[in-house]
Amino acid sequence: MVATHTTGATVPPDAAGPRTGNPGLRGLSPQAQGMAALLVTVAIWASFALSARALSSSSLLPADAALLRFGVPLVVLFPALWRRRHRIVAVRPGAALKIICGAGVPFFLAAMHGGALTSAAFVGSIVPGMVPLFVSALMVAGGRGAPRGTQTAGLGLIAVGVVALVWRYVVPVDTDVLAGAGVLLVASGLWALYTVGLREVDLDPVGSIGLLCLPSFAVIGVLVLTGVLPTGIAQAAGSDIALFLVVQGLGVGLCAGLLYAFAIRRLGAERSSAVGSLSPVAVVLLAIPLLGESPTPAVLVGVPLITVGVVLANRRAAPAPAAAAPAARPHPSPSPSPSSGPSPRSEVSADA
Repeated sequence: MVATHTTGATVPPDAAGPRTGNPGLRGLSPQAQGMAALLVTVAIWASFALSARALSSSSLLPADAALLRFGVPLVVLFPALWRRRHRIVAVRPGAALKIICGAGVPFFLAAMHGGALTSAAFVGSIVPGMVPLFVSALMVAGGRGAPRGTQTAGLGLIAVGVVALVWRYVVPVDTDVLAGAGVLLVASGLWALYTVGLREVDLDPVGSIGLLCLPSFAVIGVLVLTGVLPTGIAQAAGSDIALFLVVQGLGVGLCAGLLYAFAIRRLGAERSSAVGSLSPVAVVLLAIPLLGESPTPAVLVGVPLITVGVVLANRRAAPAPAAAAPAARPHPSPSPSPSSGPSPRSEVSADA
């Protein structure tokens, strides 16, 4: 799950995804290229939720998965990150802290722990699904305007969907699942913080990945070396290492952000966010054959509600009547991508 700031900064053609002239895509229209990139991105987002659940039964520990998640992108992108080092260092500390805490080690460990206590469907629905609500709360608290129209209805559906997911574990009380759901809510709130933080930086997708991964890898490395977090990567099965290297390091850490940036350039932010909201559905469907999870009635009710809510929350609110518009229009801030958080006049994102 990677959100990237795709506007307000130039996205290098080789960093945003496949080029139009790529031999494998030459026969496809720009829209078809964007849709292909977006479908791969949705599959990667779904794989994050699946891997969060699968970690509890693998030979890897959370710290091992985190090292792969944040280390692999640094190795692959090192030359590009070195060229962007001055812009990365120039990011304001406040914005950098939001990004590092919101999608770095605290978020990753919360998502992994919550997944171990619940199910892939919970991770794939609660973490991205609740982001619009948290982002809206942050935006309102910052005085940047409240959601309106279909956005309000979407946020309401998301809340109802999450309640439907957890309700059957309230009576009788299942402390493990409820605790896991609470941890996933924390992870979603952290991702919302990351989403808002991305609006405050002027970095392309590659620079944003570097800003997130470099300090996160350093933090997890220190926690492992000092013994605060245990590691078992030396004794882990090679198949588990390869799986998490591909899914977390290359997939979530690298490809998702670059492909999503490419999809936005081809399809536009609104269409991309609407298709991207299908990630919870993909998680539920893939968890059946891959993890042996059977969707419960609560999942069958809650996931569709969350998905529809995300689609509505990402729709642009209708413009205000001309008579009510101010005479002088303020200079807008750079418009974020759907996964970078909403401006007062744009969509609220749940894409993680």
